[in-house]
Amino acid sequence: MRVPVVAGNWKMNPATLDEAVALAGAVQDAATTASTITTVICPPTIWLADLQRTLRTDGVAIGAQTMHFDERGAFTGETSPLMLNGLATFVILGHSERRQFDGETDERVGRKVASAVAHGLRPIAAVGERGEERRAGQTASVIDRQLRAAIGGLDRLGGTGLVIAYEPVWAIGTGDAASAADAQEVCAQIRQILRETGADAADEVPIQYGGSVTAENAAELFAQPDIDGALVGGASLKPDQFAAILRAAALA
Repeated sequence: MRVPVVAGNWKMNPATLDEAVALAGAVQDAATTASTITTVICPPTIWLADLQRTLRTDGVAIGAQTMHFDERGAFTGETSPLMLNGLATFVILGHSERRQFDGETDERVGRKVASAVAHGLRPIAAVGERGEERRAGQTASVIDRQLRAAIGGLDRLGGTGLVIAYEPVWAIGTGDAASAADAQEVCAQIRQILRETGADAADEVPIQYGGSVTAENAAELFAQPDIDGALVGGASLKPDQFAAILRAAALA
């Protein structure tokens, strides 16, 4: 049975360590009411070590927001999977903002996912179409291309800890979330592609929805058969809202 995963992507927030520690503590308190799901916080890299030392040992996992696929080398500003050892359990890979602003390609995402698994990290591989692609009726083809590239370097699905996040780019930070029916349609497509890759393990992979997830729409999204949690942006910086999302996931 799949365990839902709700992850808070803090992006480039908050600005100070004190704020990060306070936010993490509030999330950990909220997670005590949602023990049947996996709660993850993904702070900026600079706060990973401090939060790993500060958080209690149960209730909340820590994730990184990206990583390089190589273990070491001349890659200014990057973080390797070896550096995340002991600091993070999860790592977000292929987020649309990384694709848009940092030139992350499908091929690089695939290499990162394979590297994360090889180094014992649970990848949250993000896929999603842009607004113009959706209007052109290309959603299914974009998802197919991105997902197959993301998992193309894996020789199996079972035991990898893989999580897939469907994040329609047009919904991120806009307040215009996909309808539950539209999100389910894409997540069902993702599940089918996973079945083609690993029929025995595809139903074990959590599929998150991300893109303007709120306390108000979370329950309807989580009621869908192929949506197993969320990758939450702005609402993850607001403890009350994030707590409500966690509770909705636990109830579903």
